[in-house]
Amino acid sequence: MKYIKITKDNIEKEHICCAISNDNDIQVVSKKEWIKSCLKDGLVFLKSVERGKCFIEYIKAENAWVPISAKGYIYIDCLWVSGSFKGHGYSNDLLNECIKDAKSSKKIGICILSSEKKKSFLSDPKYLKYKGFEVADRTENGIELWYLPLKKNAEKPKFKSCAKQLSVKDKGFLLYYTNQCPFNAKYVPILEEVAKKNKIKFKAIKLQDKKEAQNAPTPITTYSLFYNGKYVTHERMNDKMFLKLVEECCK
Repeated sequence: MKYIKITKDNIEKEHICCAISNDNDIQVVSKKEWIKSCLKDGLVFLKSVERGKCFIEYIKAENAWVPISAKGYIYIDCLWVSGSFKGHGYSNDLLNECIKDAKSSKKIGICILSSEKKKSFLSDPKYLKYKGFEVADRTENGIELWYLPLKKNAEKPKFKSCAKQLSVKDKGFLLYYTNQCPFNAKYVPILEEVAKKNKIKFKAIKLQDKKEAQNAPTPITTYSLFYNGKYVTHERMNDKMFLKLVEECCK
């Protein structure tokens, strides 16, 4: 497999891998604009030359859009290999490139979000353990920060205190999200509309920059939904899924 790195010079013509085929789609546009804004901070988006879901996205932890303390680390936003690309060792290829990059940049380690049990949109803890990662920190509801030390006695990364409890003061449904996930550009407005139509108390807060994201009340800044102050899910939803969740939460 050959891979290509997204740059400011090729981003307009390259596919960004996230299950979207129409380059004029609002989801593609929003994701590419987010990538452009982060390239100056050292974001790396490495993908297969073939069209499909096979890529890794990472950045130095000090610039990551997550509330963590991880000075000297590389933070992996996303490592995604699926469909026909699975089972060929491409995940290992992409991760190895990240490790190689981290070592050449004299970083002390690599970190990434996962969980106690496999969850959608989070890295598989079994795979991370297989690759030598360990749990560095954990929230009260089982979201975990895993790390791969590259230097002896490297200080463990950790969640900031604002994100440890995953709780907010607001009543009703409150969603924190960013354009790091392209699907949000399509589905967040759908949730806003269905909430308005059904008179459901719902508020969506778009994190506009890394500073806001680094002080968010959740480590999953790409998409975290709360209900009456408590974290509910990080899974993206369409209108039917949201209404089903509302029914369950309001029982």
